[in-house]
Amino acid sequence: MTNTLYDALFGIHEENHNTFLICDDGTEVSFAKFVERAAQIAHVLVDCEVGPGDRVLVQAQKLADTLALYAGTVQAGAAYLPLNTAYTTSEVSYFAEDAAPKLIVGDAEGSGDLASIAEGIGAKFLTLSQSGGSLSSAADTKSRYFETVHRNPDDLAGLLYTSGTTGRSKGAMMSHKNLLSNAQALTDLWQITSDDRLIHSLPIFHTHGLFVAMNTSLLAGAAVRLIESFSVDEILSELPKSTLMMGVPTFYTRLLNDDRFKSDLTQSMRLFISGSAPLLAETHLEFEEKTGHRILERYGMTETNMITSNPYDGERIAGTVGYALPGVEVKVVNAETAVAVGSGEIGVIEVRGDNVFHGYWNMPEKTAEEFRDDGFFITGDLAMLGSDGRVTIVGRAKDLIISGGYNIYPKEIEDVLNNCDGILETAVFGIPHPDFGESVVAAIVTESGATVDESVVEKVVARDLARFKHPRRYVTLEELPRNTMGKVQKNVLRETFS
Repeated sequence: MTNTLYDALFGIHEENHNTFLICDDGTEVSFAKFVERAAQIAHVLVDCEVGPGDRVLVQAQKLADTLALYAGTVQAGAAYLPLNTAYTTSEVSYFAEDAAPKLIVGDAEGSGDLASIAEGIGAKFLTLSQSGGSLSSAADTKSRYFETVHRNPDDLAGLLYTSGTTGRSKGAMMSHKNLLSNAQALTDLWQITSDDRLIHSLPIFHTHGLFVAMNTSLLAGAAVRLIESFSVDEILSELPKSTLMMGVPTFYTRLLNDDRFKSDLTQSMRLFISGSAPLLAETHLEFEEKTGHRILERYGMTETNMITSNPYDGERIAGTVGYALPGVEVKVVNAETAVAVGSGEIGVIEVRGDNVFHGYWNMPEKTAEEFRDDGFFITGDLAMLGSDGRVTIVGRAKDLIISGGYNIYPKEIEDVLNNCDGILETAVFGIPHPDFGESVVAAIVTESGATVDESVVEKVVARDLARFKHPRRYVTLEELPRNTMGKVQKNVLRETFS
């Protein structure tokens, strides 16, 4: 049977006895054993009446069996729905009621709430944990062969919910073609091969850790050091043994802040990749100065997988996210007219290609709003497109500040502030103002032990920025609020300081 995603990522490894996963406890799993485990889990799913197109909701820790559950779900023809392990019972209830999964899988510890949610919607519930559980135990008794369920390229393979920072979370429907086409483009572009060993300390409930990191590794046959959660100690230990690392900016800043992080640890490394949140230009430069490696930054979102990437061979420019991936069309347009803006002008990114999702689950009206008639998806991200096609992200359209009729782009102000002595990072946002509509506020995080003189900062701002862009208020924070992938949550800042 043809199953677009399973055949390409998992089925090819039935006879591959090379090491695939290296787990925290030292356990190593070969590709062939992983495929067998996925087949055992697929049998359990069928026993739970999971069929083609059904959803399997998973809120579980990062284990080899959790990944095998992803593979088994695809093999059984169902759609995989991973959830952030930090989500509350109330949040999970919403996702479960919206997605109507046939099966909910959770950790054995604290499983009562998930079991109640499953009972409330008429779904089955199984546990999955390091010490074994009902799904793990049931799978142990099953055949290591499963007849793969036929699935077409446009059939649903994954359902990922957006973070919901501007209201109700939306389920992005990802097809087999969406996921596979993106994995193929990235594997080729980043030259990932079976000789690679990936340091994987990202969560696997997000497109970055699951679909970018795992799908490319599977497609290439690369080994994966599966680290349950980010640890500087673990990363430092793994660097000399590995060739590839994917992370968020926080990973790199924490490494740079550790005195043990030396260039000799990175001699075997081939490539460092960053995404999910903007990487400061200073981090780019400091990392290169310390290691000789220039981090490769790329750009994507839940609804589109990856859209652009800095080149593997070629100039990786700090502050940019590179060029559109092969097979992906990117344009920057005026949000109201949908007419392309000129080179160097700011507009909204729109994207079209096999990587773009099929719409929002149960939200046909919202889906229609987000797509142009010609099939381009409106990302809501503001950017400039260079004459050579290189993309520079400016921010989110929802973060645009309009004060006194002027458009103010927070990143422009943040770039100036981040260059001030003693400032580690900043976040600029708007709050309501009775006269101007919005007022500019700058949240500042200082470097360790540093004291920042606001009057000095104001002089730098006055020198480099027009008056209407000047922050009307500065607030100093110990850290900026971030989500699990390291993105600054400006909605939280707006709510806090409004």
